[in-house]
Order: sequence, then C-alpha cells, then structure tokens
Amino acid sequence: MGRSSNSALVILAFFAIYVIWGSTYLLNKIAVLELEPFMLASCRFTTAGLLIFILAKFMKIPLAISKKQLLNTILAGVFFLSFGNGVVVWALRYVDSGFAALEISAQPLIILLLMRILQGKKIQPMSVIGVILGIIGIYLLVSQKQIIAQEESITGMIMIFFCMLSWAYGSLFVARADLPTNYFVNTGYQMFTAGLTLALMSLAFGEEWSSPLDWSGKVQWSMILLVVFGSIVAFTSFNYLLKAVSPEKVATSTYVNPIVALLLGWYFLDEQITVQSIFAATVLLTGVYFINTKKTLAIFERFKR
Repeated sequence: MGRSSNSALVILAFFAIYVIWGSTYLLNKIAVLELEPFMLASCRFTTAGLLIFILAKFMKIPLAISKKQLLNTILAGVFFLSFGNGVVVWALRYVDSGFAALEISAQPLIILLLMRILQGKKIQPMSVIGVILGIIGIYLLVSQKQIIAQEESITGMIMIFFCMLSWAYGSLFVARADLPTNYFVNTGYQMFTAGLTLALMSLAFGEEWSSPLDWSGKVQWSMILLVVFGSIVAFTSFNYLLKAVSPEKVATSTYVNPIVALLLGWYFLDEQITVQSIFAATVLLTGVYFINTKKTLAIFERFKR
C-alpha cells in the first residue's frame, strides 16, 4: 500500500511539473493581454507568498529567519521572480507563449556558460556538444521571418534572454547563499518579497492597477490557476520529486514544458507552429539533453535548501 501510494504521488508530481508548469506560459499570456505585466506578476507572487506563509503556520513550520537570510531571499526573489519571471510576462505581450517557452528551454546552456565565465569551471565534452547544438537551435528559432516580422518581437526575444541571464546568475548565487533551510519557507519569502518588488516596478513604470473584480472571467481563472497550481502545487511537487527520484528524471521537465506550451498556445490561442520551430525545438532540446547528461543542473541547487 505504501509503495502504491508513493507511486501515485510521484505520478501526480510529474504531471504537475510537466503539464502545470508548461501551462503557465498560456495562463500568463491570457492574463497579460488584459492586465499590466508587472502588476500581474506582483499579484501572483504576493498572493502565493502569503498563502505559503499561512500553510506554513498551519503545518507549524517556523517562519523566523535571520537578517542575512532575509536579504538573500530578497536578492534571490529579484533574480528569479521579479526580473527572471516578471519581465518574461512583459515579453509575452510581443512573442507567442510557445516561442517564449522554447527560448527559455535553453536555460541550462546559459547556466553552463556562466559557470565557465564566472567560476572557471571546465565544460565537459558532452556538454560542449550540447552548447553547439543549443546555439544552433536558438539561431534557428529566432531567425524565422514570421517571428521577426511581428511588431516588437525582437525586443521581446532580447528581454527573455536577459531574464535567462538573471535566472542563471540567481542559480549560482543561491548555491552559496545563506538561505532558510526549509524550502517551503524559503519559497514563501522569495515569492512575497518578489511580489513587493514587482509592485514597486509597476509603480515606477506608471502601470494602471485594477481590481480583480474588474477582470474578465478568463483572467480571474488564469490568476487563480497561476497562484494555486503554478506557484504552490507545481513548486511543491518539484521539491518532492527532488527527494523521491533522481535529479536527472526531474530535469526531464526541461524538455516537456516547451512542448506542452507550444501545443496549448496552438490549441487555445491559435499560435502558429512552423516546421522550422519544430526543427529548432528538436535541435535545441537535444543540446539541452547533452548538457544535462550525467550531471545535476546548477538550477536545481537552490531547491535543495
């Protein structure tokens, strides 16, 4: 009975990191077409952070952290969520959700190159092949005339690239930073402080805030799904899988998320899937596979605390 229960949990957790995380691109795209991007991200992460604090209290998990840990969670929240995610939401106004997911799937490539540049770590032969394939895949993806011709699409692509840099640097930062030992508490502080930072960014850019009561039904549902499932359920599932199965198996979400995003964007938003996009995705994800082979991604180090 115990094994059966654990197997069911593992299956449900994989469904969460495969499908739910893959669907967040669609949900953000639906919401950002109506709401201001930084306001949207701020509402999502502030609400998710507060809910995590409430759940932690209910589960009798201590929320007390040191000043240094608070500062580090604020910095991590900025790297991962305020800039790393908030600007992606902004970029979704100008690029398709499936395209954004494919570009972001090159994240392991950026982390690997940053580790080489900042830490002097040698790139293994298999990873060199992955880097080459990844660069080719990105070029094939972003060089499509149909995409370049879209208004401000190049700006969106460039901003997503900087988001990937921010996320990659954040991954290296938290691997050495003093953070709360409980991942649930760590996540709560990162999300809540990032939500506040995003609110300041929203005010700085002069965004117009609106009441959730004024949002359309589809945007209200998108926000609920982003907060409850995209931020809390999927993230908790991710951390559970890191303890229940090998990191290499968890890393398979890197390959599945963009495929899910592409299909959902095509089905619900009529986003175009070109032959070149399919070929680019195949080359890019193959490159990511070579980078991930027989090594734990630096991106996962922050979730082990």
